[in-house]
Amino acid sequence: MRREYPTAIGPVDIMAIDADGTHVAIEIKRHGGIDGVEQLTRYCELLNRDPHLAPVRGIFAAQTITPQAQVLAKDRGFTTLLLDYDDMKGTDDGSLRLF
Repeated sequence: MRREYPTAIGPVDIMAIDADGTHVAIEIKRHGGIDGVEQLTRYCELLNRDPHLAPVRGIFAAQTITPQAQVLAKDRGFTTLLLDYDDMKGTDDGSLRLF
């Protein structure tokens, strides 16, 4: 949908819609810790109050994710994704990339 999706408590890094039509809030960090998972939790709780968006699922993406953040994200029902920034900045081969 868009980057920096505005909410009353701050912008969600990326708000998307998956192949099933479900809204997805994506929080991106360079180094993912518990604070980032808590931030994503606040966003998802707020967004899930909006009947036009709910249900909203969360993805926590980072170059590194601490073991504690992995456990908390899983407990909250979030998907975690390790990002390779160098690969994402790769040459233009026609595929979609974040950067």
